[in-house]
Amino acid sequence: MSGLEAALRALGDGNRRAILELVRDEPRAVGEIAERVALSQQAVSHHLRVLRGAGLVTERREGTRHLFAVRVDGFGAVREYLDSFWPDRLAALKQAAERRSADG
Repeated sequence: MSGLEAALRALGDGNRRAILELVRDEPRAVGEIAERVALSQQAVSHHLRVLRGAGLVTERREGTRHLFAVRVDGFGAVREYLDSFWPDRLAALKQAAERRSADG
C-alpha cells in the first residue's frame, strides 16, 4: 500500500480524525486521548497504530508514558494529491468567468 493510500485510509475514519485533532497541538498519552474521545484505551491504541503506520503520528516515550503527536510531514502525500486538482480546477473557473464576462 502506498503512503497516499495508507494516509487516506487512516483519515477515512472519524475516530482517527478526532485523535489527530487532539494530538495536533501537543503530544498526548493514550489514556488522555481515550478520555477525550470517549473510546477505550485499547481502541485508541489500535487507531494510533493505524495512524503511525500511515506516517501521520509519531510516538515517543516519556518515562512509562507513550506520547503521540502529529507528524506534519506525513501529510505530504495527501497534500500533493489534493493540490494536483487545483491548477486545472482554477483554470476552468477562470475560463468560465471570462466567458461569462464576454457574454454579459
